[in-house]
Amino acid sequence: MTYQFIGIDHVQLAAPKECEEKARAFFQGILGWTEIPKPKALQAKGGVWFQAGHHQVHIGVQADFTPATKAHPAFEVEELDTLRTHLLLNDICITDDEHRLDEGVKRFFIHDPFGNRIEFLEWKSNH
Repeated sequence: MTYQFIGIDHVQLAAPKECEEKARAFFQGILGWTEIPKPKALQAKGGVWFQAGHHQVHIGVQADFTPATKAHPAFEVEELDTLRTHLLLNDICITDDEHRLDEGVKRFFIHDPFGNRIEFLEWKSNH
């Protein structure tokens, strides 16, 4: 028997201690992701988990936190322009990137409240 990769179960983003309310305000309040319960064994570590489409995003507390400004998750979105407008209306700074337009990919980057880079993209053609 051989193994095979199925996909990504979750992405973890780091945040500083006592990040939970800011995380909820941003990921749930602005992005519209649903908070999901953490397993009891992990609750004492802090942080908060969210469901984003088919995937989970775990915001984990890191004692010596430094934001990830290069490494980042990228989320595929339907109606990317609508998300872009929504983020701008919520005073979220957007960095447009046109480096993949020739592949049929529209995309932009934002930073979460903790400085972590996040990409949102939409394929305009089948991939």
